[in-house]
Amino acid sequence: MTVIVETLEKLQRKITLNLPVEAVQSEVSARLRKMARTVKMDGFRPGKVPMNVVTQRYGYSVHYEVMNDKVGEAFAAAANQAKLRVAGQPSISEATGASEGFMAFDAVFEVFPEVVIGDLTSAEVETVTADVTDAAIDKTIDILRKQRRTFSQRPHDAAAQDTDRVTVDFEGKIEGELFEGGKAEDFQFILGDGQMLKEFEEATRGMKFGESKTFPLAFPAEYHGKDVAGKTADFLVTLKKVEAAHLPAVDDALAAALGIADGTVDGLRADIRKNLQREVKARLLGRNKQVVMDALVSKAELDLPKSSVQSEVERLVEGARADLKQRGVKDADKAPIPGELFTAQAERRVRLGLVVAELVRAHQLHATADQIKAHIDELAASYEKPAEVVRWYYGDNRRMAEVESIVIENNVTAYVLSQLKVSEKAISFDELMGQN
Repeated sequence: MTVIVETLEKLQRKITLNLPVEAVQSEVSARLRKMARTVKMDGFRPGKVPMNVVTQRYGYSVHYEVMNDKVGEAFAAAANQAKLRVAGQPSISEATGASEGFMAFDAVFEVFPEVVIGDLTSAEVETVTADVTDAAIDKTIDILRKQRRTFSQRPHDAAAQDTDRVTVDFEGKIEGELFEGGKAEDFQFILGDGQMLKEFEEATRGMKFGESKTFPLAFPAEYHGKDVAGKTADFLVTLKKVEAAHLPAVDDALAAALGIADGTVDGLRADIRKNLQREVKARLLGRNKQVVMDALVSKAELDLPKSSVQSEVERLVEGARADLKQRGVKDADKAPIPGELFTAQAERRVRLGLVVAELVRAHQLHATADQIKAHIDELAASYEKPAEVVRWYYGDNRRMAEVESIVIENNVTAYVLSQLKVSEKAISFDELMGQN
């Protein structure tokens, strides 16, 4: 049978489906007979329920299921015959003017667009590079030392200073009223580590054992505690203990304690360098991939399927609700989150996905088994037991699909970079890591 495809607008199409009434009725009867062999009803033995009773009880629901199945099969066959790439689910409605012995339905749907990618060689991008310096290794070693620091009580007349661990009692009030979380006893924090707001640290710095001090503290407008955000509190703090920090020496003992195989400082530095190089590689790839994808999208022409954008909006809304739930927000699954907030993001994701898919198809940039294995091995290398991590990835199809997607993106990035006019800019390790 010839399939007639009607174009309604850019990507919207319509097909009229004709279903033989006899075929539908035959399938309904067959399903009801099959059901009658096992259905249970009060007053009848299993398998002995009269057909007219089964039909009366289940006829409508079975007819509805058969219609859905038959319409779905007819639509799939018609789309396949017309060689259409359908985006999303079709909207089905009953049509008029069906031939005798047939039922007619209109299927309105969208198709995926033709993607036209322009001349990539005319686009210019700037990528970044960064190296792992000795200073970066030294900073990492300092962090590891801080994680293993010990403390000893300082004399009572010693003033609290940065790196000291202090123990305090504090009480905060807003307009004379104590607020939730504004009071604590024997509370410990390390001066200079940024655990407390700046005003709190400044007030505590220089205090001695037994001293008390009152001071105002202005909570930032974006403070996580909404009840106090943007408000000013009056705090009373009493210093109860000051302890000096002692960092372990950078020696072979520290290397051994950190699990370095040869137990030497050189081995420790080499291990840190390897781990930092892996992190630098991942971050550089992430930043440069974003630049490349922006250039790629700018050179592509395509219409967006509304159904795909809407599906992506719904997925982003659900993700936002899941995030709220994780943060402990009550009834997060019912939170009224307007989908319009995510429209631009959804459109970009759909556009990028379609462009990447076209590039993969046109230039055979699919992920190979060797590439997937190499990526998983690299991910696993930073763990204590790499073999277990590798098994963890290969043991789950969803995780493997995520890895495959990343490898494909990397392939696309490499291909597009080979086509673009690229200039490189060297940045510092700290800038790349977001420490400036």
